[in-house]
Amino acid sequence: MVSIDHVAHKVLTYIPYVLVLIDLRYEGVKCGRDGSVDNHMEMGKKLLAAGQLADALSHFHAAVDGDSKNYMAYYRRATVFLAMGKSKSALPDLSRVIELKPDFKSARLQRGNLLLKQGGLDEAERDFKTVLNSSPSDREEGEAKSQLTKSDEMQRLVAQARRSYSSQDYVTAAAQLDTIIETCVWDVTSREMRAECFIEMGEMGKAVSDLKAASKLKNDNTQAFYKLSIIYYKLGDHEMSLTEVRECLKLDPDHKQCYSHYKQVKKLNKQIRSAEELIQEQRYEEAVSKYEAVMKTEPNVHHLSLLAKERMCHALAQGQQASRAVSVCSEVLKSDPENVNVLKDRAEAYIQEEQYEEAIQDYETASKQSENDRQIKEGLEKAQRLLKQSHKRDYYKILGVKRNAQKKEITKAYRKLAQQWHPDNFHKPEEKKKAEKKFIDIAQAKEVLTDPEMRTKFDHGEDPMDPESQQGRPHHQHFHQGYQGFNPFGSGPFNFKFNHN
Repeated sequence: MVSIDHVAHKVLTYIPYVLVLIDLRYEGVKCGRDGSVDNHMEMGKKLLAAGQLADALSHFHAAVDGDSKNYMAYYRRATVFLAMGKSKSALPDLSRVIELKPDFKSARLQRGNLLLKQGGLDEAERDFKTVLNSSPSDREEGEAKSQLTKSDEMQRLVAQARRSYSSQDYVTAAAQLDTIIETCVWDVTSREMRAECFIEMGEMGKAVSDLKAASKLKNDNTQAFYKLSIIYYKLGDHEMSLTEVRECLKLDPDHKQCYSHYKQVKKLNKQIRSAEELIQEQRYEEAVSKYEAVMKTEPNVHHLSLLAKERMCHALAQGQQASRAVSVCSEVLKSDPENVNVLKDRAEAYIQEEQYEEAIQDYETASKQSENDRQIKEGLEKAQRLLKQSHKRDYYKILGVKRNAQKKEITKAYRKLAQQWHPDNFHKPEEKKKAEKKFIDIAQAKEVLTDPEMRTKFDHGEDPMDPESQQGRPHHQHFHQGYQGFNPFGSGPFNFKFNHN
Protein backbone atom coordinates (compact mmCIF):
# COMPACT_ATOMS: atom_id res chain seq x y z
CA MET A 1 0.00 0.00 0.00
CA VAL A 2 1.30 3.47 -0.87
CA SER A 3 2.02 5.46 2.28
CA ILE A 4 -0.24 8.38 3.08
CA ASP A 5 2.70 10.79 3.32
CA HIS A 6 3.95 9.66 -0.08
CA VAL A 7 0.52 10.20 -1.61
CA ALA A 8 0.18 13.59 0.03
CA HIS A 9 3.57 14.65 -1.27
CA LYS A 10 2.39 13.96 -4.82
CA VAL A 11 -0.04 16.86 -4.53
CA LEU A 12 2.80 19.04 -5.71
CA THR A 13 2.54 17.42 -9.12
CA TYR A 14 -0.84 19.11 -9.46
CA ILE A 15 0.44 22.47 -8.28
CA PRO A 16 2.97 24.05 -10.57
CA TYR A 17 6.03 24.66 -8.45
CA VAL A 18 6.17 28.19 -9.78
CA LEU A 19 3.35 28.96 -7.31
CA VAL A 20 5.77 28.30 -4.49
CA LEU A 21 8.18 30.93 -5.65
CA ILE A 22 5.93 33.33 -7.49
CA ASP A 23 6.06 36.91 -6.41
CA LEU A 24 2.43 37.53 -5.62
CA ARG A 25 2.55 41.30 -5.30
CA TYR A 26 0.15 41.54 -8.26
CA GLU A 27 -2.51 40.04 -5.93
CA GLY A 28 -2.26 43.18 -3.82
CA VAL A 29 -0.21 41.61 -1.04
CA LYS A 30 0.88 43.83 1.81
CA CYS A 31 3.24 41.95 4.03
CA GLY A 32 1.88 42.85 7.41
CA ARG A 33 1.96 45.81 9.70
CA ASP A 34 5.15 44.88 11.43
CA GLY A 35 8.70 44.88 10.10
CA SER A 36 9.44 41.59 11.83
CA VAL A 37 6.58 39.93 9.90
CA ASP A 38 8.18 41.16 6.67
CA ASN A 39 11.51 39.69 7.80
CA HIS A 40 9.94 36.31 8.63
CA MET A 41 8.15 36.26 5.30
CA GLU A 42 11.34 37.05 3.39
CA MET A 43 13.41 34.48 5.31
CA GLY A 44 10.69 31.85 4.92
CA LYS A 45 10.53 32.49 1.19
CA LYS A 46 14.31 32.06 0.78
CA LEU A 47 14.39 28.89 2.88
CA LEU A 48 11.45 27.46 0.93
CA ALA A 49 13.27 28.14 -2.33
CA ALA A 50 16.31 26.34 -0.89
CA GLY A 51 14.18 23.34 0.08
CA GLN A 52 14.73 23.86 3.83
CA LEU A 53 11.09 23.19 4.66
CA ALA A 54 11.21 22.87 8.45
CA ASP A 55 13.08 26.18 8.85
CA ALA A 56 10.78 27.90 6.34
CA LEU A 57 7.76 26.63 8.27
CA SER A 58 9.07 28.13 11.50
CA HIS A 59 9.31 31.57 9.89
CA PHE A 60 5.81 31.37 8.42
CA HIS A 61 4.47 30.28 11.84
CA ALA A 62 6.06 33.41 13.28
CA ALA A 63 4.59 35.57 10.49
CA VAL A 64 1.08 34.22 11.17
CA ASP A 65 1.53 34.84 14.90
CA GLY A 66 2.70 38.38 14.16
CA ASP A 67 -0.21 39.21 11.85
CA SER A 68 -3.27 36.94 11.96
CA LYS A 69 -4.79 38.70 8.94
CA ASN A 70 -1.82 38.33 6.65
CA TYR A 71 -3.35 35.96 4.11
CA MET A 72 -0.02 35.63 2.31
CA ALA A 73 1.57 34.17 5.46
CA TYR A 74 -1.17 31.53 5.60
CA TYR A 75 -0.74 30.79 1.92
CA ARG A 76 3.03 30.41 2.20
CA ARG A 77 2.61 28.16 5.24
CA ALA A 78 0.03 26.03 3.39
CA THR A 79 2.51 25.63 0.53
CA VAL A 80 5.16 24.37 2.96
CA PHE A 81 2.66 21.96 4.55
CA LEU A 82 1.85 20.58 1.11
CA ALA A 83 5.53 20.17 0.27
CA MET A 84 5.94 18.26 3.56
CA GLY A 85 2.98 15.99 2.75
CA LYS A 86 0.77 17.47 5.48
CA SER A 87 -2.43 18.13 3.58
CA LYS A 88 -4.57 18.09 6.74
CA SER A 89 -2.64 21.10 8.02
CA ALA A 90 -2.62 22.84 4.65
CA LEU A 91 -6.41 22.78 4.17
CA PRO A 92 -7.35 25.07 7.12
CA ASP A 93 -4.67 27.56 6.04
CA LEU A 94 -6.02 27.66 2.48
CA SER A 95 -9.55 28.18 3.82
CA ARG A 96 -8.27 31.04 5.98
CA VAL A 97 -6.62 32.60 2.89
CA ILE A 98 -9.94 32.45 1.01
CA GLU A 99 -11.77 33.87 3.99
CA LEU A 100 -9.38 36.84 4.09
CA LYS A 101 -9.16 37.22 0.31
CA PRO A 102 -12.07 35.53 -1.54
CA ASP A 103 -10.68 36.37 -5.00
CA PHE A 104 -7.36 34.57 -4.44
CA LYS A 105 -7.73 32.08 -7.29
CA SER A 106 -4.50 30.12 -6.68
CA ALA A 107 -5.63 29.32 -3.14
CA ARG A 108 -9.04 28.20 -4.39
CA LEU A 109 -7.48 25.94 -6.99
CA GLN A 110 -5.21 24.34 -4.41
CA ARG A 111 -8.06 23.92 -1.94
CA GLY A 112 -10.25 22.43 -4.67
CA ASN A 113 -7.50 19.93 -5.51
CA LEU A 114 -7.17 18.90 -1.86
CA LEU A 115 -10.93 18.57 -1.42
CA LEU A 116 -11.10 16.43 -4.57
CA LYS A 117 -8.42 14.11 -3.20
CA GLN A 118 -10.29 13.88 0.11
CA GLY A 119 -13.56 13.01 -1.62
CA GLY A 120 -15.17 16.36 -0.80
CA LEU A 121 -16.62 16.51 -4.29
CA ASP A 122 -19.37 19.12 -3.77
CA GLU A 123 -16.98 21.56 -2.05
CA ALA A 124 -14.29 20.96 -4.67
CA GLU A 125 -16.82 21.63 -7.44
CA ARG A 126 -17.76 24.96 -5.86
CA ASP A 127 -14.11 26.06 -5.73
CA PHE A 128 -13.46 25.14 -9.37
CA LYS A 129 -16.64 26.92 -10.53
CA THR A 130 -15.74 30.02 -8.51
CA VAL A 131 -12.35 30.17 -10.24
CA LEU A 132 -14.01 29.84 -13.67
CA ASN A 133 -16.45 32.67 -12.86
CA SER A 134 -13.72 35.10 -11.75
CA SER A 135 -11.81 35.98 -14.95
CA PRO A 136 -9.01 33.41 -14.49
CA SER A 137 -5.78 33.31 -16.44
CA ASP A 138 -5.50 30.72 -19.22
CA ARG A 139 -3.55 28.39 -16.94
CA GLU A 140 -6.04 28.75 -14.09
CA GLU A 141 -8.99 28.26 -16.43
CA GLY A 142 -7.48 25.13 -17.97
CA GLU A 143 -6.74 23.57 -14.59
CA ALA A 144 -10.15 24.47 -13.14
CA LYS A 145 -12.01 22.99 -16.14
CA SER A 146 -9.94 19.79 -16.04
CA GLN A 147 -10.49 19.30 -12.31
CA LEU A 148 -14.19 20.14 -12.55
CA THR A 149 -14.63 17.45 -15.21
CA LYS A 150 -12.80 15.00 -12.97
CA SER A 151 -14.99 15.94 -10.01
CA ASP A 152 -18.17 15.38 -12.04
CA GLU A 153 -16.89 11.97 -13.16
CA MET A 154 -16.12 11.01 -9.55
CA GLN A 155 -19.62 12.02 -8.40
CA ARG A 156 -21.12 9.79 -11.10
CA LEU A 157 -18.88 6.86 -10.09
CA VAL A 158 -19.65 7.31 -6.37
CA ALA A 159 -23.37 7.02 -7.10
CA GLN A 160 -22.77 3.87 -9.17
CA ALA A 161 -20.56 2.30 -6.49
CA ARG A 162 -23.20 2.91 -3.82
CA ARG A 163 -25.87 1.26 -5.97
CA SER A 164 -23.61 -1.74 -6.63
CA TYR A 165 -22.81 -2.05 -2.92
CA SER A 166 -26.48 -1.79 -1.94
CA SER A 167 -27.35 -4.58 -4.39
CA GLN A 168 -24.50 -6.69 -2.87
CA ASP A 169 -22.54 -6.71 -6.12
CA TYR A 170 -19.28 -6.32 -4.21
CA VAL A 171 -16.96 -7.16 -7.11
CA THR A 172 -18.40 -4.40 -9.30
CA ALA A 173 -18.50 -1.95 -6.38
CA ALA A 174 -14.84 -2.64 -5.56
CA ALA A 175 -13.82 -2.06 -9.19
CA GLN A 176 -15.71 1.26 -9.28
CA LEU A 177 -14.16 2.29 -5.97
CA ASP A 178 -10.71 1.46 -7.38
CA THR A 179 -11.23 4.14 -10.03
CA ILE A 180 -12.54 6.63 -7.48
CA ILE A 181 -9.61 6.12 -5.11
CA GLU A 182 -7.09 6.64 -7.93
CA THR A 183 -8.26 10.26 -7.95
CA CYS A 184 -9.67 10.65 -4.43
CA VAL A 185 -6.65 9.09 -2.75
CA TRP A 186 -7.51 10.46 0.72
CA ASP A 187 -11.22 9.67 0.59
CA VAL A 188 -11.94 7.83 3.86
CA THR A 189 -15.54 6.92 2.95
CA SER A 190 -14.55 5.24 -0.32
CA ARG A 191 -11.74 3.30 1.35
CA GLU A 192 -14.03 2.09 4.12
CA MET A 193 -16.67 1.01 1.60
CA ARG A 194 -14.04 -0.81 -0.46
CA ALA A 195 -12.79 -2.51 2.71
CA GLU A 196 -16.32 -3.81 3.31
CA CYS A 197 -16.42 -5.11 -0.26
CA PHE A 198 -13.11 -6.91 0.26
CA ILE A 199 -14.39 -8.44 3.52
CA GLU A 200 -17.47 -9.77 1.73
CA MET A 201 -15.23 -11.09 -1.07
CA GLY A 202 -12.95 -12.79 1.48
CA GLU A 203 -9.92 -10.69 0.52
CA MET A 204 -8.92 -9.82 4.07
CA GLY A 205 -5.42 -8.60 3.25
CA LYS A 206 -6.80 -5.89 0.94
CA ALA A 207 -9.44 -4.95 3.53
CA VAL A 208 -6.70 -4.52 6.13
CA SER A 209 -4.77 -2.16 3.80
CA ASP A 210 -7.80 0.09 3.26
CA LEU A 211 -8.75 0.15 6.95
CA LYS A 212 -5.21 1.02 8.01
CA ALA A 213 -5.26 3.92 5.55
CA ALA A 214 -8.67 5.01 6.87
CA SER A 215 -7.41 4.94 10.46
CA LYS A 216 -4.64 7.39 9.51
CA LEU A 217 -6.69 9.64 7.23
CA LYS A 218 -9.48 10.25 9.73
CA ASN A 219 -8.82 11.42 13.26
CA ASP A 220 -10.29 9.30 16.07
CA ASN A 221 -11.39 6.58 13.65
CA THR A 222 -12.31 4.04 16.33
CA GLN A 223 -14.46 2.02 13.95
CA ALA A 224 -11.52 1.36 11.62
CA PHE A 225 -9.43 0.05 14.52
CA TYR A 226 -12.34 -2.11 15.72
CA LYS A 227 -12.81 -3.64 12.27
CA LEU A 228 -9.07 -4.24 11.95
CA SER A 229 -9.07 -6.05 15.29
CA ILE A 230 -12.00 -8.22 14.25
CA ILE A 231 -10.34 -9.15 10.94
CA TYR A 232 -7.06 -10.11 12.61
CA TYR A 233 -9.01 -12.12 15.19
CA LYS A 234 -10.81 -14.09 12.48
CA LEU A 235 -7.50 -14.68 10.72
CA GLY A 236 -6.11 -16.19 13.93
CA ASP A 237 -3.62 -13.34 14.54
CA HIS A 238 -4.47 -12.71 18.19
CA GLU A 239 -1.44 -10.45 18.79
CA MET A 240 -2.36 -7.99 16.04
CA SER A 241 -6.02 -8.16 17.06
CA LEU A 242 -5.05 -7.08 20.56
CA THR A 243 -2.83 -4.28 19.24
CA GLU A 244 -5.59 -2.79 17.06
CA VAL A 245 -8.34 -2.97 19.69
CA ARG A 246 -6.03 -1.21 22.15
CA GLU A 247 -5.66 1.64 19.63
CA CYS A 248 -9.45 1.92 19.58
CA LEU A 249 -9.58 2.12 23.39
CA LYS A 250 -6.83 4.75 23.47
CA LEU A 251 -9.12 6.99 21.42
CA ASP A 252 -12.27 6.08 23.36
CA PRO A 253 -11.87 4.08 26.61
CA ASP A 254 -15.67 3.74 26.82
CA HIS A 255 -16.14 2.30 23.33
CA LYS A 256 -18.55 -0.60 24.02
CA GLN A 257 -17.70 -2.77 21.00
CA CYS A 258 -13.95 -2.36 21.46
CA TYR A 259 -14.05 -2.97 25.21
CA SER A 260 -16.12 -6.13 24.86
CA HIS A 261 -13.84 -7.45 22.11
CA TYR A 262 -10.75 -6.44 24.09
CA LYS A 263 -11.77 -8.64 27.03
CA GLN A 264 -12.25 -11.63 24.72
CA VAL A 265 -8.95 -11.15 22.88
CA LYS A 266 -7.02 -10.51 26.08
CA LYS A 267 -8.32 -13.74 27.63
CA LEU A 268 -7.45 -15.72 24.51
CA ASN A 269 -4.03 -14.08 24.21
CA LYS A 270 -3.23 -14.96 27.83
CA GLN A 271 -4.18 -18.60 27.28
CA ILE A 272 -2.05 -18.89 24.14
CA ARG A 273 0.98 -17.28 25.77
CA SER A 274 0.61 -19.60 28.75
CA ALA A 275 0.40 -22.63 26.43
CA GLU A 276 3.54 -21.55 24.55
CA GLU A 277 5.44 -21.11 27.82
CA LEU A 278 4.44 -24.67 28.79
CA ILE A 279 5.78 -25.95 25.45
CA GLN A 280 9.06 -24.11 26.07
CA GLU A 281 9.25 -25.78 29.48
CA GLN A 282 8.54 -29.18 27.83
CA ARG A 283 5.36 -29.56 29.86
CA TYR A 284 3.58 -30.92 26.83
CA GLU A 285 0.49 -32.48 28.41
CA GLU A 286 -0.33 -29.22 30.21
CA ALA A 287 0.22 -27.28 26.97
CA VAL A 288 -2.27 -29.53 25.18
CA SER A 289 -4.84 -28.93 27.92
CA LYS A 290 -4.29 -25.18 27.66
CA TYR A 291 -4.86 -25.22 23.89
CA GLU A 292 -8.02 -27.26 24.44
CA ALA A 293 -9.15 -24.38 26.67
CA VAL A 294 -8.35 -21.95 23.82
CA MET A 295 -10.75 -23.82 21.54
CA LYS A 296 -13.45 -23.64 24.21
CA THR A 297 -12.87 -19.90 24.63
CA GLU A 298 -13.38 -19.29 20.90
CA PRO A 299 -14.97 -22.31 19.19
CA ASN A 300 -16.43 -20.41 16.23
CA VAL A 301 -13.31 -18.92 14.64
CA HIS A 302 -11.85 -21.49 12.24
CA HIS A 303 -8.35 -20.00 12.07
CA LEU A 304 -8.01 -19.88 15.86
CA SER A 305 -9.13 -23.51 16.17
CA LEU A 306 -6.63 -24.41 13.47
CA LEU A 307 -3.87 -22.55 15.31
CA ALA A 308 -4.70 -24.37 18.56
CA LYS A 309 -4.71 -27.76 16.84
CA GLU A 310 -1.43 -26.98 15.08
CA ARG A 311 0.27 -26.28 18.39
CA MET A 312 -1.40 -29.31 20.02
CA CYS A 313 -0.02 -31.43 17.18
CA HIS A 314 3.47 -30.11 17.97
CA ALA A 315 3.14 -30.66 21.73
CA LEU A 316 1.80 -34.19 21.30
CA ALA A 317 4.60 -35.12 18.89
CA GLN A 318 7.22 -33.70 21.24
CA GLY A 319 5.55 -35.37 24.22
CA GLN A 320 5.80 -38.80 22.57
CA GLN A 321 2.02 -39.18 22.30
CA ALA A 322 2.44 -40.34 18.74
CA SER A 323 -0.95 -41.88 18.02
CA ARG A 324 -2.89 -38.82 19.18
CA ALA A 325 -0.38 -36.50 17.49
CA VAL A 326 -1.00 -38.19 14.11
CA SER A 327 -4.75 -37.76 14.58
CA VAL A 328 -4.61 -34.05 15.53
CA CYS A 329 -1.98 -33.21 12.90
CA SER A 330 -4.11 -34.90 10.24
CA GLU A 331 -7.10 -32.72 11.20
CA VAL A 332 -5.02 -29.59 10.57
CA LEU A 333 -3.67 -30.89 7.26
CA LYS A 334 -7.20 -31.45 5.94
CA SER A 335 -7.67 -27.66 6.02
CA ASP A 336 -4.06 -26.67 5.40
CA PRO A 337 -2.36 -29.51 3.46
CA GLU A 338 0.88 -27.59 2.86
CA ASN A 339 1.50 -26.55 6.48
CA VAL A 340 5.22 -27.30 6.80
CA ASN A 341 5.34 -27.27 10.61
CA VAL A 342 2.46 -29.71 10.91
CA LEU A 343 3.93 -31.99 8.24
CA LYS A 344 7.20 -32.12 10.19
CA ASP A 345 5.41 -32.83 13.47
CA ARG A 346 3.28 -35.58 11.95
CA ALA A 347 6.35 -37.11 10.34
CA GLU A 348 8.03 -37.23 13.75
CA ALA A 349 4.93 -38.88 15.23
CA TYR A 350 4.92 -41.42 12.39
CA ILE A 351 8.54 -42.26 13.19
CA GLN A 352 7.57 -42.85 16.82
CA GLU A 353 4.82 -45.15 15.55
CA GLU A 354 7.40 -46.86 13.29
CA GLN A 355 5.38 -45.87 10.20
CA TYR A 356 8.47 -44.87 8.26
CA GLU A 357 6.98 -44.77 4.77
CA GLU A 358 4.30 -42.29 5.95
CA ALA A 359 7.00 -40.21 7.66
CA ILE A 360 9.05 -40.11 4.45
CA GLN A 361 6.00 -38.98 2.48
CA ASP A 362 5.31 -36.11 4.93
CA TYR A 363 8.94 -34.96 4.89
CA GLU A 364 9.00 -35.02 1.08
CA THR A 365 5.79 -32.94 0.92
CA ALA A 366 7.22 -30.46 3.43
CA SER A 367 10.47 -30.26 1.46
CA LYS A 368 8.59 -29.02 -1.63
CA GLN A 369 7.36 -26.06 0.41
CA SER A 370 10.63 -25.37 2.24
CA GLU A 371 13.59 -26.70 0.26
CA ASN A 372 16.36 -25.39 2.52
CA ASP A 373 14.90 -26.51 5.86
CA ARG A 374 17.67 -28.42 7.62
CA GLN A 375 15.24 -30.09 10.02
CA ILE A 376 13.27 -31.54 7.10
CA LYS A 377 16.44 -32.84 5.44
CA GLU A 378 17.67 -34.49 8.63
CA GLY A 379 14.24 -35.92 9.42
CA LEU A 380 13.89 -37.38 5.93
CA GLU A 381 17.33 -39.00 6.15
CA LYS A 382 16.44 -40.45 9.55
CA ALA A 383 13.13 -41.87 8.30
CA GLN A 384 14.84 -43.40 5.27
CA ARG A 385 17.51 -45.00 7.49
CA LEU A 386 14.91 -46.38 9.85
CA LEU A 387 12.84 -47.76 6.98
CA LYS A 388 15.89 -49.55 5.62
CA GLN A 389 16.75 -50.77 9.09
CA SER A 390 13.21 -52.01 9.70
CA HIS A 391 13.70 -54.51 6.90
CA LYS A 392 16.58 -55.96 8.88
CA ARG A 393 16.82 -57.03 12.51
CA ASP A 394 15.06 -54.54 14.81
CA TYR A 395 16.19 -54.84 18.41
CA TYR A 396 13.31 -52.73 19.65
CA LYS A 397 10.83 -55.13 18.05
CA ILE A 398 12.71 -58.16 19.37
CA LEU A 399 12.22 -56.92 22.94
CA GLY A 400 8.79 -55.43 22.19
CA VAL A 401 9.69 -51.93 23.43
CA LYS A 402 9.26 -48.44 21.98
CA ARG A 403 12.20 -46.60 20.44
CA ASN A 404 12.15 -44.14 23.33
CA ALA A 405 12.13 -46.87 26.02
CA GLN A 406 14.29 -46.29 29.11
CA LYS A 407 17.00 -48.73 30.23
CA LYS A 408 14.79 -50.03 33.05
CA GLU A 409 12.00 -50.92 30.59
CA ILE A 410 14.48 -52.63 28.27
CA THR A 411 15.99 -54.75 31.07
CA LYS A 412 12.54 -55.74 32.32
CA ALA A 413 11.44 -56.80 28.83
CA TYR A 414 14.66 -58.72 28.35
CA ARG A 415 14.30 -60.67 31.61
CA LYS A 416 10.75 -61.67 30.75
CA LEU A 417 11.62 -62.83 27.22
CA ALA A 418 14.87 -64.53 28.25
CA GLN A 419 12.99 -66.59 30.82
CA GLN A 420 10.32 -67.44 28.24
CA TRP A 421 12.77 -68.49 25.52
CA HIS A 422 15.50 -70.13 27.62
CA PRO A 423 16.53 -73.21 25.58
CA ASP A 424 16.30 -75.45 28.66
CA ASN A 425 12.55 -74.90 28.55
CA PHE A 426 12.34 -76.83 25.29
CA HIS A 427 13.04 -80.52 24.71
CA LYS A 428 12.22 -81.27 21.10
CA PRO A 429 15.27 -80.65 18.84
CA GLU A 430 13.44 -78.29 16.45
CA GLU A 431 11.89 -76.26 19.27
CA LYS A 432 15.20 -76.12 21.13
CA LYS A 433 17.03 -74.89 18.02
CA LYS A 434 14.41 -72.18 17.46
CA ALA A 435 14.61 -71.16 21.12
CA GLU A 436 18.41 -70.94 20.95
CA LYS A 437 18.22 -68.50 18.03
CA LYS A 438 15.48 -66.51 19.70
CA PHE A 439 17.40 -66.40 22.96
CA ILE A 440 20.53 -65.08 21.25
CA ASP A 441 18.51 -62.38 19.46
CA ILE A 442 17.00 -61.34 22.80
CA ALA A 443 20.42 -61.21 24.45
CA GLN A 444 21.90 -59.21 21.58
CA ALA A 445 18.98 -56.78 21.65
CA LYS A 446 19.48 -56.24 25.38
CA GLU A 447 23.21 -55.60 25.01
CA VAL A 448 22.77 -53.15 22.12
CA LEU A 449 19.92 -51.18 23.68
CA THR A 450 21.47 -50.90 27.15
CA ASP A 451 24.82 -49.73 25.81
CA PRO A 452 24.52 -45.98 24.94
CA GLU A 453 27.18 -46.11 22.22
CA MET A 454 25.79 -49.19 20.49
CA ARG A 455 22.21 -47.92 20.80
CA THR A 456 23.18 -44.61 19.18
CA LYS A 457 24.79 -46.49 16.28
CA PHE A 458 21.69 -48.62 15.88
CA ASP A 459 19.41 -45.57 15.94
CA HIS A 460 21.50 -44.11 13.11
CA GLY A 461 20.97 -47.13 10.91
CA GLU A 462 23.98 -49.26 11.83
CA ASP A 463 23.71 -52.73 13.36
CA PRO A 464 26.52 -53.06 15.94
CA MET A 465 26.10 -56.85 15.87
CA ASP A 466 26.40 -57.16 12.10
CA PRO A 467 30.01 -57.69 10.93
CA GLU A 468 29.21 -56.23 7.51
CA SER A 469 28.03 -52.93 9.00
CA GLN A 470 31.09 -52.61 11.25
CA GLN A 471 33.42 -51.89 8.30
CA GLY A 472 36.44 -53.30 10.05
CA ARG A 473 35.60 -52.04 13.55
CA PRO A 474 35.64 -54.48 16.49
CA HIS A 475 32.34 -56.13 17.31
CA HIS A 476 30.93 -58.62 19.79
CA GLN A 477 31.95 -61.92 18.23
CA HIS A 478 30.59 -64.09 21.01
CA PHE A 479 27.02 -63.46 19.88
CA HIS A 480 27.81 -64.90 16.49
CA GLN A 481 29.11 -68.14 17.89
CA GLY A 482 25.65 -69.47 18.67
CA TYR A 483 24.24 -70.57 21.98
CA GLN A 484 27.00 -73.16 22.49
CA GLY A 485 29.76 -70.55 22.79
CA PHE A 486 28.86 -68.75 26.02
CA ASN A 487 26.98 -68.98 29.27
CA PRO A 488 24.29 -66.30 29.43
CA PHE A 489 23.86 -66.92 33.14
CA GLY A 490 27.50 -66.49 34.01
CA SER A 491 29.48 -63.27 34.24
CA GLY A 492 28.78 -60.30 31.97
CA PRO A 493 25.66 -58.37 31.10
CA PHE A 494 23.34 -61.35 31.57
CA ASN A 495 24.33 -62.26 35.11
CA PHE A 496 21.06 -63.41 36.65
CA LYS A 497 19.47 -66.76 37.49
CA PHE A 498 16.03 -68.25 37.12
CA ASN A 499 14.50 -70.27 39.88
CA HIS A 500 13.88 -73.86 38.78
CA ASN A 501 11.43 -76.14 40.59
